[in-house]
Amino acid sequence: MIPLSILDLSPIIKGGSASDSLRNSLNLAQYAEQCGFNRYWVAEHHGMVGIASAATSVVIGHIAGGTSSIRVGAGGIMLPNHAPLVIAEQFGTLEALYPGRIDLGLGRAPGTDPATSRALRRNLNVNVEQFPRDVLELINYFGSDAAGESVRAVPGQGMSVPVWILGSSLFGAQLAAHMGLPYAFASHFSPGQLMAAIKVYREQFKPSELLAEPYVMPGISVFAAEREEDARLLASSWQQTFINLYSGRPSQLQPPVADYFDSLESFQQHMLNDVMACSMVGTPDQVRQQMEDFIEKTGADELIIAAQIYDHEARIRSYEIVADVMMGRV
Repeated sequence: MIPLSILDLSPIIKGGSASDSLRNSLNLAQYAEQCGFNRYWVAEHHGMVGIASAATSVVIGHIAGGTSSIRVGAGGIMLPNHAPLVIAEQFGTLEALYPGRIDLGLGRAPGTDPATSRALRRNLNVNVEQFPRDVLELINYFGSDAAGESVRAVPGQGMSVPVWILGSSLFGAQLAAHMGLPYAFASHFSPGQLMAAIKVYREQFKPSELLAEPYVMPGISVFAAEREEDARLLASSWQQTFINLYSGRPSQLQPPVADYFDSLESFQQHMLNDVMACSMVGTPDQVRQQMEDFIEKTGADELIIAAQIYDHEARIRSYEIVADVMMGRV
């Protein structure tokens, strides 16, 4: 079985707090480590009332400090928001603290709205060419040969921090292939170009000093429970969050609502069906079959799994089911 990893958005639930969310994230990471998950990634989002991981490097330190073996990283850092040197120093510091356990996934989107992007103090007029240059600059800061360089990342220089390209379009696939980097596709919320992106990435991949063969990790969402109706109920919290966001009413993660999908307008149902094309919902046997079919279809080298579930114990149980049926625990 291919490696399985976790993408945690550190959800702030209705009636909860960021402190609760970050405690729950550490608790889930500790459980994931015990179960044998490969990585635990958190994502950079800003100004989102339902996500507690805006200070992504800080959260990674929190998770890594409370675990001992699982890889911990960013899925991802939105590089347009930062100077590459700052990220090299932050992740160099994390690697110095937790050697051999830190990943750095890089995304091209700002992860927020234009007003918040402006408040992050970066130039909003960034063209497409800027991101590849910033990625290359960042990778160079991790290099061991800095003779004659006037700018160095300390900590960072000479550190082996794996760099990933994240994306939901062909742009990221082409960049990852050209640079010889591993590629993670955000199919857990934007599945439209998944198969085309994987094809482009594999066909155009150029081996590098960092990676000899293409390595692709698609994202999926999983909502698993003993009964199918319970799994569908769990999924309704994430469905509400998505509908609220795209209706201009961003919200915290809402309590589950029975028959929520059936209550929606047809255009909203159609939108959710598109977004959830890479979501696995159901009983242990159903989830196993859905995941096996997805792996066969994509030829994925690894999967990273998101679970926006309102109740923390139900979220842990969903991941436990995945571990049981996909990692030989039963």
